[in-house]
Amino acid sequence: MVLAQLGGSISRALQQMSNATVIDEKVLNECLNEITRALLQSDVQFKLVRDMQTNIKKIVNLDDLAAGHNKRNIIQKAIFNELCKMLDPGKPSFTPKKGKTSVVMFVGLQGSGKTTTCTKYAYYHQKKGWKPALVCADTFRAGAFDQLKQNANKARIPFYGSYMESDPVKIAVEGVETFKKENCDLIIVDTSGRHKQEAALFEEMRQVSEATKPDLVIFVMDSSIGQAAFDQAQAFKQSVSVGAVIVTKMDGHAKGGGALSAVAATKSPVIFIGTGEHMDEFEVFDVKPFVSRLLGMGDWSGFMDKIHEVVPMDQQPELLQKLSEGNFTLRIMYEQFQNILKMGPISQVFSMLPGFSAELMPKGREKESQAKIKRYMTMMDSMTNEELDSSNPKIMNESRIMRIARGSGRQLREVMEMLEEYKRLAKIWSKMKGLKIPKKGEMSALSRNMNAQHMSKVLPPQMLKQIGGMGGLQNLMKQMGGMGGMGAAKDMMGMFGGGDK
Repeated sequence: MVLAQLGGSISRALQQMSNATVIDEKVLNECLNEITRALLQSDVQFKLVRDMQTNIKKIVNLDDLAAGHNKRNIIQKAIFNELCKMLDPGKPSFTPKKGKTSVVMFVGLQGSGKTTTCTKYAYYHQKKGWKPALVCADTFRAGAFDQLKQNANKARIPFYGSYMESDPVKIAVEGVETFKKENCDLIIVDTSGRHKQEAALFEEMRQVSEATKPDLVIFVMDSSIGQAAFDQAQAFKQSVSVGAVIVTKMDGHAKGGGALSAVAATKSPVIFIGTGEHMDEFEVFDVKPFVSRLLGMGDWSGFMDKIHEVVPMDQQPELLQKLSEGNFTLRIMYEQFQNILKMGPISQVFSMLPGFSAELMPKGREKESQAKIKRYMTMMDSMTNEELDSSNPKIMNESRIMRIARGSGRQLREVMEMLEEYKRLAKIWSKMKGLKIPKKGEMSALSRNMNAQHMSKVLPPQMLKQIGGMGGLQNLMKQMGGMGGMGAAKDMMGMFGGGDK
């Protein structure tokens, strides 16, 4: 994941500072130098890094701090606030309103993923109840209209464009007028990709902007652009009134620090990030949770949102009941695998847990883990209800295993491997037996009854070590205190811990 390496470097710098016996000027300078180096290596502009370091030193004056102050927390808070400031220009972007027609124009460099992002943006708002429409004003790139047409058909979003007309201004105006008559409340105009050296294309972009009078101009930026991000973003800002930024290709392994520079250049907030090629791999960007994850401090609100997305509230009591009984069946394993896949990239979910970072999942292992889960689910699709609902692994005799292998088109050893995984997860699940289930309306059973002792039995040793042993786990439990619905969250953490060897 983009910026995972940067997050890992900053987390290690903060950890080294925390391990120091005495926090003095030398320790602070070493920590800041490490963070500065990490930001520069990630292609963040030098001036931004220098200003951040100067501001932190102004805020954290060790000589003026009284003896009782927690210097570690003050330094960590200062770093957190400065990174937030770097990503947050302090002014919100234009927000479209349902029922009122809004025109949004997309601009950006060639190959930054504008056309795909237009459709993702439209699809996201369509799911929220808007009536979006797409206009292809990109007449420069061959196949641009075909790509938008294909994406729009897939998402069932109305679109407008022309194979014959070569004037993008005319197409944009006609498209916007057409969809205004059809009462579409979000009209998205896709423009040609360009860079600051192409004066003619920049003039064309200005003409499209003047003709359509967009309520919001979104600058789409490829996260892998590097040091050129600041200059390019500034050139767009000088030509049209950029009001927001969307950063794409955040699922790659590029450095991605240019994303931070683009915000500074345009003085506009990042509103979404693209995390993959598919239509739904598109996330709302929120500065504080993002920086919190970057520093390894986790994002509990984001984690809880994901839990509630995949485990509806009405299903949570049933899940807790099964957990307290300690009976783990193949059907429960199948349901939990479905939940894991719904939650999106595993490394992304890991980064939401305090003490973890996206670096925890080695490169290449994430796709491998998800492919393995899908293989296991295919095998379970070939099982009978009796086999899925039995908590006794002994019923799986040789003839049943051979039938499942034939039915799913897998090797015998793969079915055996899946059954071994089931036994391992059943062992973890059995350790949760005996948790009291609260009455309706009470706080989640696990948030009240599960203590650090319970959790330490469930989590694998390497994950426990990453948190910081029993002490770190107890601190983590304090953070969770008072959060409703944590039952599902902790059950899912057990599944993550046991889901990948």
